[in-house]
Amino acid sequence: MEEHYVWVTTRRLQPGRLEEFENAWRPAPAPQGMLRAYAYWSEDGQEVTGVSFWDSRDACDSWRSSEPEARRRAAMAPYVVEEREGFYRGRELSLPGVGRG
Repeated sequence: MEEHYVWVTTRRLQPGRLEEFENAWRPAPAPQGMLRAYAYWSEDGQEVTGVSFWDSRDACDSWRSSEPEARRRAAMAPYVVEEREGFYRGRELSLPGVGRG
């Protein structure tokens, strides 16, 4: 079974600042080793959870300590009230009665 390397970050935002936050959070250039990324936000727009999939922990750690990531975090900081993050390893679950494709 394929193993995934995932970085999850949840940020609580200042009220009414979601659009400004979204303009600041996209990394440029795309991080090397990042396979895909998703963003999910609460209905009120005050909490955003980002989930990124990586080809290895080293690739994720390299990005997290890079200068482009430091600049990105600085650009987001004015809109963030609180931040929680963590790195995980895991796999897709097989659900009974749910086919793929």
